[in-house]
Amino acid sequence: MSPQDQHGSRGYSVPTGRPYALKELQATLGSLGDHMRELYDGAHPAEYDGVADALYIAFQTASGLAPAKSYTGCAEHPNGALDPEAPDGWGRCLICNDRRRLGLRGQGGRPAGAAPAAGEQRRLGYPVPDPPYTHDVLRAFLRTIEDRRFHLGLSSPPEEFVRMADDLHRAFIVARELSRPRNASGCSEHPGAPIDPDAPPGEACIFCAGRRRRAQRPAQTPEMLPRIRRGERRQLQRRFERPPG
Repeated sequence: MSPQDQHGSRGYSVPTGRPYALKELQATLGSLGDHMRELYDGAHPAEYDGVADALYIAFQTASGLAPAKSYTGCAEHPNGALDPEAPDGWGRCLICNDRRRLGLRGQGGRPAGAAPAAGEQRRLGYPVPDPPYTHDVLRAFLRTIEDRRFHLGLSSPPEEFVRMADDLHRAFIVARELSRPRNASGCSEHPGAPIDPDAPPGEACIFCAGRRRRAQRPAQTPEMLPRIRRGERRQLQRRFERPPG
């Protein structure tokens, strides 16, 4: 019996645990508005930590309400390994793609039945938005999430929870990237380093500036003390005279 038929019959029952999980999801999403009111374009990255944490908690709750995710999109190996170098027009399942590669080597042509490639980059089965990651992009995702939250209920079909989990994952990725330290120094090695006010433009990283200063210092030859033979005592010159006793 399909979910639509179940909704129209008297035998339909709410899945176990959905009321509690849905209440937790609604409460977490309700607090996101308070966090976003305090943020603005150009806010400090640390101010996005609370939003990223709340989005991740909501994403975990929504993914638990949704049906099990197929990470690879493959009906035969839903939880198999992902192919990091999947060709265009192929699926993400590494096992199936290896079989196709073996078939290509043996027949010299493209195998039949190759699954189409996903239209959006996905990480562990959930969508990852393309950059740039900005404050306006995050607000757009949160508006979509708020609209879905308004229509989400105990009798909502599983597809609604899947869409909610996907949107929450997109928003979490954006908030997580916004919470990373800004590259104010322009240094790819130390993106969150403090800025050296005395450094020339383009070389403001204080760590790299200190490294350059140490490299520019003249090399000093260490002074070696004379070797003392066994049984002799080193005669040390006192810098100050010993006070009279």
